Amino acid sequence: MSDKVILAYSGGLDTSVAIRWLREKYGWDVIAVAVDVGNEADFTLIKQKAVNVGAIKAIVLEAKDSFINDYVFPALKANAVYEGEYPLGTALGRPLIAKLLVEEAKKEGAVAIAHGCTGKGNDQVRIEVAINALAPNIKILAPAREWGMTRQQTIDYAKRYGIPIPITSSSPYSLDESLWGRAIECGVLEDPWNEPPDDAYSWTKSPDETPDEPAYIEIDFEGGIPVAVNQQRQDGVSLVGYLNELAGRHGVGRIDHLESRLVGIKSREIYEAPAAIVLLQAHQALETMTLSRDQLSFKRRVAEEYANLIYNGYWFSGLRQDLAAYVESSQRFVTGTVRLKLFKGNCSVVGRKSPFSLYNYGLATYDKGDRFDQSDAAGFIHLWGLPVKTQSQVQWADRTKP
Repeated sequence: MSDKVILAYSGGLDTSVAIRWLREKYGWDVIAVAVDVGNEADFTLIKQKAVNVGAIKAIVLEAKDSFINDYVFPALKANAVYEGEYPLGTALGRPLIAKLLVEEAKKEGAVAIAHGCTGKGNDQVRIEVAINALAPNIKILAPAREWGMTRQQTIDYAKRYGIPIPITSSSPYSLDESLWGRAIECGVLEDPWNEPPDDAYSWTKSPDETPDEPAYIEIDFEGGIPVAVNQQRQDGVSLVGYLNELAGRHGVGRIDHLESRLVGIKSREIYEAPAAIVLLQAHQALETMTLSRDQLSFKRRVAEEYANLIYNGYWFSGLRQDLAAYVESSQRFVTGTVRLKLFKGNCSVVGRKSPFSLYNYGLATYDKGDRFDQSDAAGFIHLWGLPVKTQSQVQWADRTKP
């Protein structure tokens, strides 16, 4: 009996070729495991394709609920966005996929886990670091990193052995999808001077094709988690799916990012993330109302670190868990409703309210009902500026210099 290897299977070019290549190279039986994080409408064909190509078994694991509730929403509560652009759709799916691969490897008694990542990408790091954190003694293989074929050579290999592929030489986009976003790369997109062609997008309409009337929506949050849209409560998967469709119809969610990859290169990445853009804006707007200035300032630093940890494959690190505990505490009062306007590719916050709002109309207004005692300002300014005044009197001889 041959040893078994678990292959993270997407149905794409590299993982389909990997089934035959692993059998040829190592003589192992391949068990193809596809994980549903919202990346396919129907996995039936993918499952059958894996068996047709040569896998001894094909398994599809439903993981959308876990993806949204255990990975996406914690990142949302942290406002995790890499380099201020990327909502981490692909990066958030990798630790979950790695976790499920490890579980299947233990069930099947597999000697190794394989994936289809190349040596240039970030996903190889994310998946392997996660596997090492969860099963440090299992062997990890990366066929696309080992076989040394160019993309065209890989396509030719697939044709030679009758392996069906979802791309052609004339349409070479590499795609990755999850409920939290769609990533598009390769082809003409590799030149950062080229405007992304219309055929690169499928979730979002071009602004000139969107409705001429804006859409107004209200999103309810409880403890930092979105729970309803327009007073209709929904589970996380349904809510994110609904916002992807609605915001995408209004052209919201396109991202063109020149990204600093973990492996040390710059990469031009195109993303579609309608729900992510809407929910991140709404969540941050609600936080500005319910967190103090010091909390907001510190949380911005946490958000950047949290995003970097996710991007760099450190989901299962101690630091990420520590930061998650802080983020969870910060969300105790992030409850309320945010109103947004979707129009011609733009998402704008136009209203917010919360039972825990720190906004006090009586203190903020300049109109009738003003309860702010302006006579307190002089004393406050004196004490606030006293350190600067004292230093200036003692140490700064020439106070005319900048």
